[in-house]
Amino acid sequence: MKPINAVAFCLLSCVFLFAQELGAPPEVKFKSGYVNPQGRPEGFRSAMLWGIAIADTRVTGYESATAEIAETKLTCRVDGKDVVLNDDNGHVRGGLYRRHPWFGTDVHGAMPMEIEKDAVLMRVGTRPDKVWHFWAGSPRAEIPGGKFEGCTVHVRAKISPGALLQIGMDYWRDANVGYGPGGNNHEAGASDWYFASPELQEIVFTDLKH
Repeated sequence: MKPINAVAFCLLSCVFLFAQELGAPPEVKFKSGYVNPQGRPEGFRSAMLWGIAIADTRVTGYESATAEIAETKLTCRVDGKDVVLNDDNGHVRGGLYRRHPWFGTDVHGAMPMEIEKDAVLMRVGTRPDKVWHFWAGSPRAEIPGGKFEGCTVHVRAKISPGALLQIGMDYWRDANVGYGPGGNNHEAGASDWYFASPELQEIVFTDLKH
């Protein structure tokens, strides 16, 4: 077994701690997690998880920053039971959106993705001017009828130094309606920002009231 390089370990740890102390960049919309107090609107019968990955240009070496998404899962609690709406491994959809101002327009470009060891690899450092916005690979699903309590998003991801990740969820009028100016979706909230780690992280957002 090779001995740990103490200098390298210290430098890596310092990068992680430095990024966390900086917090989220000033241009992001939500710098910490929140749950929309308005809840799911009447008649909104569908939901979709989403995530945001960006390069943190304040961190040295951000040009090589990556975010790997291994799994995304959305469950909603109905009649006291957790019902799976989306569960995808190594598969997401998404696009590159404007970062300055934050999501200033819905106009977006294709999001470059690579599949590596059953995970979606996003090289966010190659386009630090963009928000790498992704959502479930499987189609948007309907929430079953019954006593509805809320939903939970689980994402397993690996975040390199110089990258940041946040997840959240939207409620939609139904499974087929598209995004548009007619108020077709309603943001349920977003998680805290997650920072670099050498291992896979379990990232969670929920609007369930515990």
